Amino acid sequence: MTSSIAAGRDFLGRQFERNKARLGHARQHLFDRDALVQAGQTPYEIIHRDGPVSLRYYPPLTDSEIELADGSVLPVAKTVQRTPVVIVPPLAVNMLVYDLFPERSLVRYLRARGFELYLVDWGTPTRAQDRLDLSSYFADLLPEALERVRAHSGKRKLSLHGWSFGGLFSLCHAAIAGADIANLVLVGAPVDYHDNGVLGERYKTLSRHAGWVRRYTGLTAHRLPAALLRSPGRLNALVFKLTSPMTAVKSYASLVANLHDEDYVSSHATNAAFLDGMVAYPGGVVQDFIDYLWIDNVLGQGQLPMKRADADLSDVAAPILNITGRHDVIVTTACSQAMLRHVSSRDVTCRTLKGGHVGIVSSETAMTETWREIADWLIARD
Repeated sequence: MTSSIAAGRDFLGRQFERNKARLGHARQHLFDRDALVQAGQTPYEIIHRDGPVSLRYYPPLTDSEIELADGSVLPVAKTVQRTPVVIVPPLAVNMLVYDLFPERSLVRYLRARGFELYLVDWGTPTRAQDRLDLSSYFADLLPEALERVRAHSGKRKLSLHGWSFGGLFSLCHAAIAGADIANLVLVGAPVDYHDNGVLGERYKTLSRHAGWVRRYTGLTAHRLPAALLRSPGRLNALVFKLTSPMTAVKSYASLVANLHDEDYVSSHATNAAFLDGMVAYPGGVVQDFIDYLWIDNVLGQGQLPMKRADADLSDVAAPILNITGRHDVIVTTACSQAMLRHVSSRDVTCRTLKGGHVGIVSSETAMTETWREIADWLIARD
């Protein structure tokens, strides 16, 4: 009898402590989530600024080895690879995706493999930048940043790592820059918007209707004020989540079920900091989305999304590593690999991996399946 009472008391005590932890973690997640976030811990230096755009340089790691999320340990390379790598992000996202956790950080991993590493941070465009369009990024801002990389590193040829729209920027810039780009790592990079699964069918429907409107009214997105088409960060975050609504629902359901676990709550807060921290698309960029990509599908035809282009995708000759996600509904494998119909590159490697649009760049699967291959592929071409 006494042992049963003691066991019951112990059970109630454990439940009390568990519920106390749940309440404390819930309060912190709601009101002090920044304290839980583990992202952005790899040191870097800002070596260039231009308005909202900044250029990061990641100096050599001071550790002799780093721990990875799968429990393995990676020795930090003692020799530096010859060709610097520049990470070219997409618009709208914040940079935490490249440095989510100390043990699951793409920038930390690449630096440990011996690459001189830079990252272009597009920043948060204000309404004063609403006239920026796609070519402003790949034909103006990106070349300026890359020249700063060359001045800092002393190397002319650079390798670009572009995810999502960063891949589009990298591909289009390589068409313009020619031999100055040594290698292209393109992850979930969109090309043929009309061959893009369910989204592609919607773009084709939009294209048919928009063609009728153009013929009879002359109206295009570029005839509207750019400021009118600006897409705020909160809207971008919502649209991104709606591409996989059940994933978002399951994520918060799991958070509720695991509120007692401090590590789980911290991990959830870290991922949410990236997903909830998206920034605006300038109105000029949205004009180009609508007219050049969704309606006219110019990249799918090998053309650059800009006025009076002097180059096209056939001018891309750099080696390409094309990585897509088997479950990516934002950029399908067919959409991305359409670039192969147009580029002149003779050295092309394609990989389709398990994962969605974000997973192929930052998940544990990406770390174990993609990052090593990216590094090995680049080193083999160094």
